[in-house]
Amino acid sequence: MKNIKLNIVVSGLAALTLTACADSFLDVSSKTESNTATFYKTETDAYRALVGCYDGWQCTTSNNGIAFYLASEVMSDNCFGATGNTDNRDYQAIDRFDITQSSSSLNLYESEWKNYYAAIYRCNVLLLNEENIVWKTERTRNIYMGECRTIRAMCYFDMTRLWGAIPLLTEPSQDNIPQSDPSEIYEVIFKDLKYAADNIPEDAYPKANTTAGEAYKAEPNDGHITCYAAKALLARVYLYYTGYYGVEPQSVTKAEVLDGLEDIIASGQYDLVPDFKDLWPAASSVAMEIPEGTDMSKESNKASFYKWDPDKTTYAGDGNCETILAQKFNYTQDYNGNADGNRWLVMLGIRNISSSPYGQGWGAATVNPRLYKSYDNDDTRRTASIINLTSEGITGVKDFTKKHVSDQREYTGYTIKKYTPLSFADGTSALTGLGDGDFQISQYQDFIVVRYSDVLLMAAELGSSNAQTYMDNVRARAGLKSVAATKENIIKERMYEFAFEGQRYWDLLRQGVDYAANELIENEVSVTSGGAPDVITISAAKFKSTKGLSQIPGNQITLSKGVLKQNDGWK
Repeated sequence: MKNIKLNIVVSGLAALTLTACADSFLDVSSKTESNTATFYKTETDAYRALVGCYDGWQCTTSNNGIAFYLASEVMSDNCFGATGNTDNRDYQAIDRFDITQSSSSLNLYESEWKNYYAAIYRCNVLLLNEENIVWKTERTRNIYMGECRTIRAMCYFDMTRLWGAIPLLTEPSQDNIPQSDPSEIYEVIFKDLKYAADNIPEDAYPKANTTAGEAYKAEPNDGHITCYAAKALLARVYLYYTGYYGVEPQSVTKAEVLDGLEDIIASGQYDLVPDFKDLWPAASSVAMEIPEGTDMSKESNKASFYKWDPDKTTYAGDGNCETILAQKFNYTQDYNGNADGNRWLVMLGIRNISSSPYGQGWGAATVNPRLYKSYDNDDTRRTASIINLTSEGITGVKDFTKKHVSDQREYTGYTIKKYTPLSFADGTSALTGLGDGDFQISQYQDFIVVRYSDVLLMAAELGSSNAQTYMDNVRARAGLKSVAATKENIIKERMYEFAFEGQRYWDLLRQGVDYAANELIENEVSVTSGGAPDVITISAAKFKSTKGLSQIPGNQITLSKGVLKQNDGWK
């Protein structure tokens, strides 16, 4: 299942031509159209509404804009802003925490603001109508409401990390309300996640019918939120909140959070995929070789060669034993706002160049050479995570300099491998094998929100009695020897384990603004832009002025008539 999506409102009622009919005959309820008066009555209604909540969450990533995960990488020390040499400099403004990089843009996150509040609105409507639904069992009620609350919690967590104080809505509303203190928002997040952790049964969505580690197979429920996903997210939120704000929350304790992680580990439903590269399609996929002279206009040849070599491709599969929560997508998106695809993934592709298995994209978030060089030479995660354009022979592609270097801003020679478009042996987008999808809008790779290795490292950081074992397991999978499970080493390990998964920036920020500034600062890093020498400088002072927070869209401040206040450093 590539996504969880249904339309909440069913339209298309056929027109009826009636003559000589009484008014009372015409005054009937539609049999095919749902509205607020007829909906939210049955468990089927509740499920359809829940699917709408998942779709709203999906749209926070799939709709056009700067998706949260992409922004998280651009803000981190893993990547630079990049994109095309003549593109606007919005990504540079985000990378440098400096609006003067793109002075014409006062709405860097306009789409994200709207999409997140739209998703929260859907969740709030379902929660408001919980008591109107005739539930057949409390079990079903607990599952659906737990999933709904987790979606709302994830949306608020993303938003308050980006913007800090934001309007807090726990019921459907169009009121112009001021920003709430982050502590109030986090209390809602903690309570929502605790509800899900406590109320979604452990067997609601079984991970697999096989023992973890024996088979990597997506089950029909792949993509649903489980109690284990909620417990893992609770730990992530706890670590960020207590780190960034330096206070303990009122509604959850460190012991509760750690117990939740130990529950996940003890469940036996999850394991580490033995080979790290098998977690990522681009790192583990090999296209079928196309013999020279093959006529690829023939449908029979497309069917034969537009696919992955089953003897050489080792991808563990969607919903494998390491995946605790994934955000699902499919490739049916169009340009009219019907957003189902992983819209931001194409931004990370190699600009203007395809070199199988890598497909072309728009060159955002070029990788910082400092990160590539900092990996241990024995660490298998480096080649699984980063494309080295030289060592992988991509610089030898025909017209590489003309097509790529001359158009690439902030060229470093390294790009992201974990999340990148795919292409077959002749450079044709891999979407062709799925029905001629558009490479720009139809990317469908799952975004892995939580992996089992994250659970192990969070448990180690929170002081599990098995901390050293958990740390050793993660390192052993990467081909590395044991190191002490100190907080410093765990944070460093997370940098390599979760590079380009949207976590590094927040891991830095939760150590404190000064700590993050020291890691993020860049003094004249040499790159090329459009083939010409260029330098990147990231100022610690600029970053500190923002406290690590992002720009609230100027349009929203204007629409609020001054009720919303802009974050420091972005005025």
